[in-house]
Amino acid sequence: MNGKVILVSAGPGDGGLLTLRGKQALERAEVVVYDRLVGAEVMEMIPDSAEKINVGKTSGHHPIPQHEINRILCEQAQKGKSVVRLKGGDSYLFGRGGEECEELIAHGIDFEVVPGVTSAIAAPAYAGIPVTHRDCASSVHIITGHKKKDGVLHLDYEALVRVGGTLVFLMSVTSAPEILNGLMDAGMSGDMPAAMVENGTRPQQKKLISTVAQLAEDRQGIKSPAILIVGRVCALPEQLDWYSRRPLRGVRIAVTRPKERAGTLTARLRELGAEVISYPCIRTERIAPNPELTAVLYDLSAYQWLVLTSPAGADALFDALFECGLDARALAQLKIAVIGAGTAKQLRKYGICADFMPETYDSTHLAAGLCLLAREGERMLLLRAEEASMELTAALNAGGIAYDDIPLYRTIYRSENSEELEERLEDGTVDYVTFTSASTVKAFAASLPGTDFSSVTGVCIGRQTEAEAKQYGIHTILAKNADLTSMIEAIQEDRKNGTA
Repeated sequence: MNGKVILVSAGPGDGGLLTLRGKQALERAEVVVYDRLVGAEVMEMIPDSAEKINVGKTSGHHPIPQHEINRILCEQAQKGKSVVRLKGGDSYLFGRGGEECEELIAHGIDFEVVPGVTSAIAAPAYAGIPVTHRDCASSVHIITGHKKKDGVLHLDYEALVRVGGTLVFLMSVTSAPEILNGLMDAGMSGDMPAAMVENGTRPQQKKLISTVAQLAEDRQGIKSPAILIVGRVCALPEQLDWYSRRPLRGVRIAVTRPKERAGTLTARLRELGAEVISYPCIRTERIAPNPELTAVLYDLSAYQWLVLTSPAGADALFDALFECGLDARALAQLKIAVIGAGTAKQLRKYGICADFMPETYDSTHLAAGLCLLAREGERMLLLRAEEASMELTAALNAGGIAYDDIPLYRTIYRSENSEELEERLEDGTVDYVTFTSASTVKAFAASLPGTDFSSVTGVCIGRQTEAEAKQYGIHTILAKNADLTSMIEAIQEDRKNGTA
């Protein structure tokens, strides 16, 4: 049986502009055939289990021609796969989506089309240019600036000038001078406002405001992908440009947190305008089977305290409980201590509030608090990583506290796109690297052997993490508190002081 192909329009780059339907299709995909212009945020939504096939094209260079893309779609669907054809912008607006669907029809393959946000509307909006405005533009016209095989633009310039309104030319970087001259030759005033927006809706977005007569000269340095906008809306007040005013606009930050836990930090940084480079260095894996843990979970009567030192530990604990046919009621007689707010928050998802959390989120302060709270004869159950810090157990030993330390999960080093990040570190296009644990520092260093880290600025969540980073020669910024909010504030403060 044939599978199905869903043409998902990814939008112009900002992952928040992907439609809900498009996201649902991506999450269920077995194969994703994607283009060059799909934004990094959208690419991160592709499940790890899906096969990814890059058919990206650049201007003037089509390593995989359209007929071959059509063949790939049909071939994958004929294997019975759920295939997503992921295209930048909107697949039916100069995206050749119609041709791909015709090929699917010819082969009897079921398909669906998910419309998307086009850069023709979104890029101007992110640059503070509404394509229509009651005072100066009652229509908008979207035109391709891409030349056909004969190298000629077949545009009716006189009609475009006569119709008025806002003109938006897609794929127009190389053809912009010809378009602008064509409009003036057809009678458009050289003083007509015009603009170009490069990488619209992305953190690297660049905007150029000029006039029809001057833009061809001013546009030097503008690269694809970019759009050309012509019309009086380009002269509207600069205050409409909300996107450029975000506090971390243009700041480039690599996030090393595990992929399953990076979402909150990544989303908050992107909301502030940062370009986030997703570089998950580690992942956690629950130890299973774990006979020692299973035996303890069936009989917790020997313990008065349960100690968790990470959100991953909270998840792994409840996975183990559920596997044993147990739930939160098995923990009813225990007092529960957590290392910090992140672990406490994760625990609340299972309906449990922690009994103790230190004011400073680290092993030293956790141990100090437990030594004060523990009554004589009480025993603690520590559930944490296989290679956990010795600070906690050393302090409990010094305080005469009885405990059992059972490994709950292991940390696995993992690197993705290490060549790309290495290049960016070498050419100085990474401003900060975030580290939320000593493990992320170790994995980061291990994934980039031979790299000189002296030019890297690491934003560290705690002193133990900072100490690990310094061992590799990384310049460090320490968050005031061991939480994500403080890490973000540390970056903003550093930018304000101009030390990065």
